[in-house]
Amino acid sequence: MRALGHQFTDMALLERALTHSSIANRARPDNQRLEFLGDRVLGLVIAEALLKEDKSAAEGQIAPRFNALVRKEACAAIASHIGIGDALILGRSEAQTGGRRKTALLGDAMEAVIAAVYRDAGMDKAREVILRLWADRIAEAEEDARDAKTRLQELAQARGEALPVYKIVNRRGPDHKPVFTVEVTLESGGAASAEASSKRDAEQQAARRLLQEISPDE
Repeated sequence: MRALGHQFTDMALLERALTHSSIANRARPDNQRLEFLGDRVLGLVIAEALLKEDKSAAEGQIAPRFNALVRKEACAAIASHIGIGDALILGRSEAQTGGRRKTALLGDAMEAVIAAVYRDAGMDKAREVILRLWADRIAEAEEDARDAKTRLQELAQARGEALPVYKIVNRRGPDHKPVFTVEVTLESGGAASAEASSKRDAEQQAARRLLQEISPDE
């Protein structure tokens, strides 16, 4: 993962950040605690960057931009771009079912890697890595401020249709780490599905996929 831009002093931190719970044991702890920490480090850096980028914006303008930048699918896209999927340490079943491409796993691992950088080299280095990897997204955050569900709802209303309908079609995994599959449908017949570690994220991703199918410019 040269694209990460950090050479670890403690490689055990990176290994832990890449270790999924499907293969974890006492000798090899998973990345959940690092994920928790990385989420907070990412949030702080992005919040600071947005406030610096637009010094006159109100909280109500900043919040949707922030949410667009730290949501799971944004983290997963960056993780995929820098090769985290190929480096994930997974159990056999998770690897065989496409775990290296799953949004939830990639997003969690990206946050864990951020925490690993923070613990290995401190906040300044973590900030440097985040700002470099998120640079284009921060610049485009204003355009992506409205979430996908809102955009899909507005599109349906503009067409004179009923509101989109979201349905959980599958739920798997343990209670502390569920994976939801959600399908969204439109009155006109369009449909798309997605999975994520929360119902909200799955709905957002499904809405985004449906938008791309029916209105690529959205």
